[in-house]
Amino acid sequence: MSEFDTSLPSVRQIQTYIKEKKEVELKLITNDLHVGKIFWQDPDCICLLDQYDLPILIWRQSIVYLKPKN
Repeated sequence: MSEFDTSLPSVRQIQTYIKEKKEVELKLITNDLHVGKIFWQDPDCICLLDQYDLPILIWRQSIVYLKPKN
């Protein structure tokens, strides 16, 4: 397991999205697009809650981009 570096700007930005319960758009290398709120993160994964509050576990290495939803 990789070490979780909370000093990284990307980790801090995701923590802000979690704290503010901000809806985000997350695109995967499979070209799937997910929209929801990030519930938690760890060094390997991000847990996204979809529109039905169902958790989706997403491996960080499969993410193309993550951006706040307008």
